[in-house]
Amino acid sequence: MDYIDIIMPVYNCEKYVQEAIESVKKQTYQNWRLIIIEDASNDNTLGKIQEIIKDIKEKVFLIKNTKNKGVAVSRNLGIEKSTNKYIAFLDSDDIWEAEKLEKQIKFMNENKYAFTYTLYKYLKNGKEKTVKIFPKSLSYKQALKNTFILTSTVMINTEKIDRKLIEMPKLESEDTATWWKILKDGNIAYGLKENLLTYRITPNGLSSNKIKNLKRTWNLYRRQENLNIIHSIYYFINYMLNAITKRMV
Repeated sequence: MDYIDIIMPVYNCEKYVQEAIESVKKQTYQNWRLIIIEDASNDNTLGKIQEIIKDIKEKVFLIKNTKNKGVAVSRNLGIEKSTNKYIAFLDSDDIWEAEKLEKQIKFMNENKYAFTYTLYKYLKNGKEKTVKIFPKSLSYKQALKNTFILTSTVMINTEKIDRKLIEMPKLESEDTATWWKILKDGNIAYGLKENLLTYRITPNGLSSNKIKNLKRTWNLYRRQENLNIIHSIYYFINYMLNAITKRMV
């Protein structure tokens, strides 16, 4: 059976990290290795992690950054240490359903897909919202209109997609920029329409500030993708419409 390396960067997340790691431990598919990158937290995150992983030490690779390097660099450290065929990502405040890995790797193997994502639900202030739209697949141009792919839903076959493409740039919305980079290389992302993730929106999280989200996405179009003003406006309008539809209940 194929093994999966799970990349989890962690910073100041002692409140939620236990739920995230426990959701990995509960996976029905057990051929995994958890690569945790502790990014020099200034709370008790490291101590919390060390307590949680006591019973699975043989399945965990713990990297301890001596200084805070940011999420992109931390994920790249995890990717660098990854040796298995499949890579999955999990943020330290998100929660996987128990069958997430089993269903997703089956979906990929049966269809020979290299890059996949899944359906998910939001958790904010104790209330859950299910996503209203779900694209079955995304090409590069389709993904520019719709930043649907969440990092914690992604799984990639590194035998089909070069690891260099998976490395994340050091900028805000580094994950979205990475998915665009992979798709721009001619790959297609395929969606598994099953709700396999609970995506937590925290007060201080990047996703909680809508104005900043809009600015980050606009900057990606103009600075990262080097789109002209007309194309940027076209994709930005589509992005906003999709973002509104996605969160409606």
